[in-house]
Amino acid sequence: MTHPLVEIADLRVDFPGPNGFVPAVRGVSLTMGREKLGIVGESGSGKSVTGRALMRLLPPQARVAGSLRFDGIDIAAATPRAMRKLRGARIGLVLQDPKFSLNPVMTAGAQIAEAWATHQRGSARDARDAAMRLLEQVLIRDPRRVFDAYPHELSGGMGQRVMIAMMLAPEPDLLIADEPTSALDATVQAEILRLIDRLVSDRGMGLMLISHDLPLVFRFCDRVAVMYAGRVVEEVAAKDLHAATHPYTRGLLDCMPRLDAPRARLPVLTRDPAWLA
Repeated sequence: MTHPLVEIADLRVDFPGPNGFVPAVRGVSLTMGREKLGIVGESGSGKSVTGRALMRLLPPQARVAGSLRFDGIDIAAATPRAMRKLRGARIGLVLQDPKFSLNPVMTAGAQIAEAWATHQRGSARDARDAAMRLLEQVLIRDPRRVFDAYPHELSGGMGQRVMIAMMLAPEPDLLIADEPTSALDATVQAEILRLIDRLVSDRGMGLMLISHDLPLVFRFCDRVAVMYAGRVVEEVAAKDLHAATHPYTRGLLDCMPRLDAPRARLPVLTRDPAWLA
């Protein structure tokens, strides 16, 4: 029987606050296959919490309800050992800033080789060779130099390429990219996103791209889920994003600056309490 790659049904996540639990995700339901799904929304809309819930990486004090399945596997019921086998091996996670993800006392090559050896069988030489190949695949021009470099010796774009290589080392089925280019300048952003797009397509993986950037998901994703206040308020094909109907999505689109129709002042998004109902 063929399962969707990801099935999320009525996901609810609450975090403790000074006056009781505060809802962060409120009834999210999503299904995706080996496709590129963009999840967009403003800060605090629950995008990252949804992605981390799928990997069961939320703080222990979080209260989680609903159904989370990956390739038919019940994430909530999986043992810690089963989750360790899923993370990395089948689900990879690329975060926003490589400076906070890479180990500062290990070389880039050693970290990629370690990721490969954790999930693949082979000798130390096999792991080193695999790391070199991965550095080449993420289009690093001088892989031998970068292999022996420490994270502080790498630029932001180079560090993010190393992170992508680490996440791809176990050959996962799904890559969750959580704001993977927000810390990079515009030119490097485009390079990294084209790289992710090519690698995901070549490997037949699923991509969950979490972002606040509507033009970005329009260019790189097949479908878009728009989140507001912990809920998915609209799902559309990326090519139809311009025709989205929910007032929140329309408000986000209207707030984007346009070169073909310059305006003296961008509109301010007006929120309707009914969206929270």
